[in-house]
Amino acid sequence: MLRFIYVSSQIAVRALGRNRLRTVLTMLGVIIGVAAVIAMVALGAGARGSVETSLKSAGTNIIQVSAGNFTRGGESMNIASGLGAARTLTVEDAEAIKLIGGVQHVASGVRNRAFVTSAHRQFFTQIRGTEPALADIHGWEWLGGNFGTAADAAVMGRAAARELFGEGFDPVGERITIGDRSFAVTGYFRTLDADMDETVFVPLAAGQQMIDARHLQTITVSIDEAGQASRIAEEITAILRERHGRGRQAASAGGLGGNQMPSSSVSAVDDFTVKTQAAANVTKGLYTSVAAFALANMPKLDEITLQEMSSTLSRAGSTMTALLGSIAAISLIVGGIGIMNIMLVSVTERTKEIGLRLAVGARRRDVMLQFLVEAMVMSLIGGLIGVGVGLITARTLTAVLDWPTQISASTLASAFGIAAAVGILFGYYPARRASRLDPIDSLRYE
Repeated sequence: MLRFIYVSSQIAVRALGRNRLRTVLTMLGVIIGVAAVIAMVALGAGARGSVETSLKSAGTNIIQVSAGNFTRGGESMNIASGLGAARTLTVEDAEAIKLIGGVQHVASGVRNRAFVTSAHRQFFTQIRGTEPALADIHGWEWLGGNFGTAADAAVMGRAAARELFGEGFDPVGERITIGDRSFAVTGYFRTLDADMDETVFVPLAAGQQMIDARHLQTITVSIDEAGQASRIAEEITAILRERHGRGRQAASAGGLGGNQMPSSSVSAVDDFTVKTQAAANVTKGLYTSVAAFALANMPKLDEITLQEMSSTLSRAGSTMTALLGSIAAISLIVGGIGIMNIMLVSVTERTKEIGLRLAVGARRRDVMLQFLVEAMVMSLIGGLIGVGVGLITARTLTAVLDWPTQISASTLASAFGIAAAVGILFGYYPARRASRLDPIDSLRYE
């Protein structure tokens, strides 16, 4: 059987090559259909990835743990204020947070401000010692390179790269100096956060050495589901209270987001602050009396945020799927009809050949398979060309219109499989018609 299919494929290629223009015009519908599938799926996947990156950048799934406990306007709500930064937040605390169910990524950090010097420029900006997981937490779009593993690796936002190296310059591989230490730039990225865009990031150990500290100033946590942010924030608070020896006292003190009500002892107050990014955004710039009212409703707000995100992504996905299906279906149906027409013409032109084959002993299923193979070869060649056109189209859209596109191997395989299915589906009727011809009438056909 395999030998027969191989020989039939060779015959099909020769038959299609006899009238190349007609063959190309016949395949045009399949080419357009497959190219549409590739381009639309690439655009849809790119758009979905862009939306997910934007949601990450917006911080809907982020919890921020900060050392110390400070609240502006705390007196009006009887909440302790002015306690400053503590030195009790540690790497071990971050490791304990990683064990909480629903936590996706954890990145420890410290920060300070310093002059950063490149070969020709100097820029005073924020320096953050952190871990590679921070890129996944905030959904950075890497423009070149990534977090390096070396102790002297540094990455930066696009704005920082522009200030240090100039507009449009790729800083990967260049060296910068922070204080008296030299670092190699291993990557730069784009983000919606203006502060991060101007920040230079170095390994956590290097950042701690710069400020001569072993403790942490921040622990950034991302979670699997935005709607669980408040619950996980409460678990983080409970774990840190227990680890810092404030379990019973701080729990009885109550409070919101790490800002605790005072008791007779200052030690009853948390030495850390835990806030969801949504809570931080809502309460930014507000005095405690207003902030406390907003924070009291944060669990419901997280739930609404998750529902809105899910609903929006679902509607966008359904719309993209419907659009993709309509464009691809129309183009492929037109291509399939073209293949059916040309195969019917081929059956008519080769009636004597079919009669001769049947007369010398060919079975009807052999004739049927021969024409099915020809239809499938035509469709597969069109699909192959369509894949190339789709790839070029997707890359062109990205380059010219700055639209994000993502193309996976499964997408290419699916498009190729659809092309083969079109050839079989629309080639079946002409093949069946050829196999049912009468040998005697076919031999006498003029």
